[in-house]
Amino acid sequence: MHGKPVLLVIAHGSRDPRHAATVHALVRRVRSLRPDVRVETGFLDFNVPSVQGVLESLAAEGVREVVALPLLLTRAFHAKADIPAVLRDAPPQLRIRQAEVLGPSPLLLTALERRLYEAGLTPADKSSTGVVLASAGSTDPEAIAVIADIAREWRHTGWCAVRPAFASAALPRTEDAVRELRALGCTKVAVAPYVLAPGFLPDRIARGAAQADVLADVLGPAPEVARVLVERYDSASLPVLAAASA
Repeated sequence: MHGKPVLLVIAHGSRDPRHAATVHALVRRVRSLRPDVRVETGFLDFNVPSVQGVLESLAAEGVREVVALPLLLTRAFHAKADIPAVLRDAPPQLRIRQAEVLGPSPLLLTALERRLYEAGLTPADKSSTGVVLASAGSTDPEAIAVIADIAREWRHTGWCAVRPAFASAALPRTEDAVRELRALGCTKVAVAPYVLAPGFLPDRIARGAAQADVLADVLGPAPEVARVLVERYDSASLPVLAAASA
């Protein structure tokens, strides 16, 4: 089989139907950016098709090269354990390369700002607005440290202040970060969910944003997010292509 590796986007899955709908919208955008690449979607839990089911179907079709791309913003448990375990159980004729997770990336900061401006802020508000960078949270210290690093980096682009917050497994919570930014004297407080799709934890972030002036939407199918997926695919597929042509 010739041609480019198939891109398999691996999403977590959720009982919330908005999750899968958002994932599919993002994948459609990726397909529009790269019509030369076959893009499939598989879910780890709750939704179909499962990752295993997609891999078995691809193998049955004669596909040999796959780039598996975790639809994750940080290298936490799923990227380090769950997904490699699923990929190890793939049909043996598939050559699979796991791409890097999406974050951190300057494009994701651009997407976060896009969502804040869509929610009503303007670039003129930056210097007087404090932002809560609200992520789902993780028990993985590396993932928590990455969120704190992103908040520090984003602060240097002109916001009054940026504070990380977490919907689970770590502190502070969104509502605590909102109060802290108020106490700092920021004129406005905005909450920017650093999450890809709606669901249980993003809803918790939204509740925590009740006292904020602005709540941005999830990143979802923002064009910058789709571009990050393409970048991760290209980076991962180069060695596969080189090996295939060797």
